[in-house]
Amino acid sequence: MIARAVAALALAGTIGAAAPERDDLAKALAGRVPGEPQSCITLGSNDGPQIIDAHTILYRHSGKRVWRTGPIGACPSLRPLNTLVIEVWGGQLCMNDRFRVVTPGLSIPSGYCRFDSFTPYDKIR
Repeated sequence: MIARAVAALALAGTIGAAAPERDDLAKALAGRVPGEPQSCITLGSNDGPQIIDAHTILYRHSGKRVWRTGPIGACPSLRPLNTLVIEVWGGQLCMNDRFRVVTPGLSIPSGYCRFDSFTPYDKIR
């Protein structure tokens, strides 16, 4: 009986911790519709990255478009407030480009992670 109560509390804590991340994503994508995923985005006019959670990274393009991507596979250190160190080749960021994650207060980056495709979210007119 006690084990069930502990398990329920642990699950509730996990669900509660994920709620702010879902709220951040919902707010960032509110009033926008997804388009066709792209292999690359141009970095020059994009703001970001904003890490939402372990599966979601956002780039904002001039307030009109939000690009949503994430890692291919697991990227254990990917969480809000961490910093991405990205290897950029040319002026674009593309699927399969590598990045590492640095946690505030630490100087050793994570192992390499790779970007998935980039999905545009545009405002509804």
